[in-house]
Amino acid sequence: MISPQQVETMIKEKFPEAEVKVAGDGEHFEAVIVSSQFAGVNRVKQHQMVYAAVTEEMNSNVIHALSLKTYTPESWQTAGQ
Repeated sequence: MISPQQVETMIKEKFPEAEVKVAGDGEHFEAVIVSSQFAGVNRVKQHQMVYAAVTEEMNSNVIHALSLKTYTPESWQTAGQ
């Protein structure tokens, strides 16, 4: 089993400047990532960028599910978060 903190660390390795929050039960996770790296990138590509950070864990079924919400800093502010 993997902890939400471990998933957060993996994402932060790819997005060091990002604000990352991960919650989960050891197999199923929800992550919110706010990163300037998402600027000008569509939502599908943003999610692909995040999945690349956890590919090995997803392929080996250590992570069974990962739900993502991705934002640029500007869209995060617009969302009222």
